[in-house]
Amino acid sequence: MLTDFLINSLVVTVAVLIHYEALYRITLYIPKMNIKHRYRIVVGVFGALIAHACEVWVFALAYYCMHRADGWGKLVGNFNGSFMDCVYFSFTVFSTVGFGDIEPEGSLRYLTGIESLTGLVLITWSASFLYFEMQRHWRTS
Repeated sequence: MLTDFLINSLVVTVAVLIHYEALYRITLYIPKMNIKHRYRIVVGVFGALIAHACEVWVFALAYYCMHRADGWGKLVGNFNGSFMDCVYFSFTVFSTVGFGDIEPEGSLRYLTGIESLTGLVLITWSASFLYFEMQRHWRTS
């Protein structure tokens, strides 16, 4: 149980740090861009999407490793054990879409739950960040 907590905490910490660093770098870069103000927001959107994709891949790597190791549980259903299936599963969990064609068993259920919560918080953080950037850089002229 303690090992589950530590692994889950490590994965969430890496995802949050990726997100923080991405948004921080975007905040520094956007004002220096020599393009129209409204196009700066597009850079922010793509930056946030890239950060989310990286975070999903971090969780997917954790699923892949834990699925292959003994004692962590497994992913079952429409799942062939490939890394790309783990990425697909991670995208559905992170975005809280949850199609249900792949299901976690064992300790992987805890990582799935925490990924959903983490995804919700990070997506909301991105939305708030982009709203703030729009207020700063969106000009009507």
